Amino acid sequence: MIKDITLGQFFPGKSVIHRLDPRIKLLLTVIYIVMLFVADTFAGLGAGVLFMLISFLLSGIPLKMMLKSIKPLLPIILFTGILNLFFISTGDILFEWGIIKITSGGVTTMIFMASRIVLLICGTSLLTYTTSPITLTDAIERILSPLKVIKFPAHEIAMMMTIALRFIPTLIEETDKIMSAQKARGADLESGNIIRRAKALIPILIPLFVSAFRRAEELALAMECRCYRGGEGRTRLKQLKTAPRDYVATAVAVLFLAAVIVLNRFSPL
Repeated sequence: MIKDITLGQFFPGKSVIHRLDPRIKLLLTVIYIVMLFVADTFAGLGAGVLFMLISFLLSGIPLKMMLKSIKPLLPIILFTGILNLFFISTGDILFEWGIIKITSGGVTTMIFMASRIVLLICGTSLLTYTTSPITLTDAIERILSPLKVIKFPAHEIAMMMTIALRFIPTLIEETDKIMSAQKARGADLESGNIIRRAKALIPILIPLFVSAFRRAEELALAMECRCYRGGEGRTRLKQLKTAPRDYVATAVAVLFLAAVIVLNRFSPL
């Protein structure tokens, strides 16, 4: 399960999606999120599915990576679906036993909300799959740069966000190593009730926190040795420039968003 977490990983490539301006990719991600939350019918949600599938196919990222990004979050998706199933009481009653009542509205809402969460995870994961951490830092800083007039630390915020995202795969790998070491010493991490499993995580969490702080200290020392003093006066090897493909991608995303709005208006479900 630990190895299946792909959040924060970058897969180099030369696809159309990889070559998009990172600022445009951030904008497209925002449009996609708005698209999913604006959709209140399955037809509108279907437009979001189509947009996400086209993006994945153009990126060259295997669709199995999309499934791997969903797998670790299945408990959250199932929990959300069960809550909607039992707490939505609209529509026809399909099953009733004591205080438990399942209605057609609850089933519909469960499927709709679970689908929305899955699409949200898959679509937003594509941003980190196709954008390197350095490029993503530059894009976030450029987007936040107008706030510098009010003394907003745009560079520092962008750097912190990207470092946090970059260290997710590292911490996942470290967690897997610690778990393997504990199992080799005879630790039982998988049997017993929830309380026993929670207690078994303590020998994992303590070394993980120690390792995380050690890595943070090493990173801070390395940045200081390289005379890092924030974003003031810094130059960049690669300058961000938009190209015609960026405008085409933005126009396509806006068209899909408009299609979702139209489908919401004219679709019954």
